[in-house]
Amino acid sequence: MLFAHGGGMWQAGPELQTTLLTCPDHEAVLLDLYQNPVRIVVTELMQESQLRWQEQMTAWLVEWDKLRRQR
Repeated sequence: MLFAHGGGMWQAGPELQTTLLTCPDHEAVLLDLYQNPVRIVVTELMQESQLRWQEQMTAWLVEWDKLRRQR
């Protein structure tokens, strides 16, 4: 669930999305996975994070259903 965006590396998930929801401005400076400060556009990073998170959750659900049917 790692992805590059705006010159930083991010991990898609609830933690990042919650942090982005607390940003009051259109732009913010956040620390990426490597603790580098990165200026981001909040809405763009949120959209990318949500997309990546849903892709992973959908893939996990497909795998889970497949394993469940094999039992």
